[in-house]
Amino acid sequence: MRYISATDAKQKFAALLDAAQREPVTIRKQKRDVAVLVSAEDYERLCSHNAETFQRFCDQIAERAAKRGMTGKKLASLLANENA
Repeated sequence: MRYISATDAKQKFAALLDAAQREPVTIRKQKRDVAVLVSAEDYERLCSHNAETFQRFCDQIAERAAKRGMTGKKLASLLANENA
């Protein structure tokens, strides 16, 4: 991963965009990491991975709930009672 100061990032933005196509670039401000610039392809891959991971988590929870007797009707009743 490459690191660059916020000042340099402003001054060399076009080069920074090119660099991000090869590897993530961390932007630092006052010795703190404040942002990471990644390619659009890497960003899409990360978002897709997160969505798939979340879906697997939801599927596991649904399976456990069904094994314990949870049904759509019971869930609707629980949610209706919580809002009352």
